[in-house]
Amino acid sequence: MKKRIVALLSVAVMIISCFALTGCGSSDSGSDSDLAYVQDKGTLVVGITDFAPMDYKDDNGDWIGFDADLARAYAESIGVEVEFIEINWDSKEMELENKNIDCVWNGMTLTDGVKEAMECSNAYCNNAQIVVVNKAKADSIKSAEDCKDLAFAVEAGSAGEEQAQANEFNSTGVETQADAVMEVAAGTADACIIDSLMAGAMVGEGTSYPDLVATVGLNEELYGVGFRKGSDMAASLNEFLAAAYDDGTVKEVAEKYGTAESIIKPE
Repeated sequence: MKKRIVALLSVAVMIISCFALTGCGSSDSGSDSDLAYVQDKGTLVVGITDFAPMDYKDDNGDWIGFDADLARAYAESIGVEVEFIEINWDSKEMELENKNIDCVWNGMTLTDGVKEAMECSNAYCNNAQIVVVNKAKADSIKSAEDCKDLAFAVEAGSAGEEQAQANEFNSTGVETQADAVMEVAAGTADACIIDSLMAGAMVGEGTSYPDLVATVGLNEELYGVGFRKGSDMAASLNEFLAAAYDDGTVKEVAEKYGTAESIIKPE
């Protein structure tokens, strides 16, 4: 009899624990709905790098930019706060899976690898990978073939690195695209490959790097936002982006950051 009572008590404890922790088959916001998980904790954690004009800090140290402003607006639309965390771009998939971040929203190119590893939103912006060199070398760089003897700096894990590999360029991986630009400015690299939107904001006359210029475009590509594989947040964001495009919000933010010519209507 004593053994039977102990056994029954053990089963009762297991049942109570099941309902308390998981609802025993009821909707678990952490597994069944990523959107519910984010809403329950009250914060959308966005993985980014320092990448003007998409995500960068203002004079007060606050994150701003085309992507940052849209991420903040999306977070508000689902009733949560937004938090921006700088990540190592090469580890973005792991950061998502470990739930250190909830999405990657940082001018992310929708490569085949990205789409395989993440649940991605519809494309919302055009982009290209651009070769940046010192203006003293610019006249000699007219095609990808002209770049074969250059030493490149590229962001590890980026679309720029993919283009360097595809074109069999001599390249070294660095932590961010901004670091790649600095390598060229310092003369420790002959060239770098960065996003065209970043090139427009960072190099040339009137920028922080007036002696650097954008030259050859290596491809055409699209930007999207990445969530955990299977996440329902991609569909939620698609609805938000479509509405924000139709009501003029996307255009207004794009004009603020000089990206208006690159935006496209999310389908």
